[in-house]
Amino acid sequence: MPRRRTNPETGRAAVAACLACPDGPSADPQFATAVRYLLEELAERAPGNTVEVRVPPLGATQCIPGPRHTRGTPPNVVEMSPETWFALATGSLLWDDAIAGALVLASGVRADLDGLFPLYRDFGHPSV
Repeated sequence: MPRRRTNPETGRAAVAACLACPDGPSADPQFATAVRYLLEELAERAPGNTVEVRVPPLGATQCIPGPRHTRGTPPNVVEMSPETWFALATGSLLWDDAIAGALVLASGVRADLDGLFPLYRDFGHPSV
């Protein structure tokens, strides 16, 4: 299991604060913490090293079981903005809509994260 860098209680509080921010999630000062926490949550729920999920400049993680990548450019990469990642992870954006809207760059045969979202539902958020 990957090691968490963000205290889960702190991470959940950051996500909740961002969701409640009247100017949008990315306007909240805790946005970077929320994004990193949600990346850690993905790595915990879908452990593995086959897909690298990149959310520049705030973070990246590896997930999904399968062949391990060790050097060079990973064969399975998913990349998106922090705003898109937060929207997917909290359920306000669907994977298929993000792909159709070119909000996510996904390459590789295992780079489909559909079915892993939302990540925040289990924390009791009423709208997800």
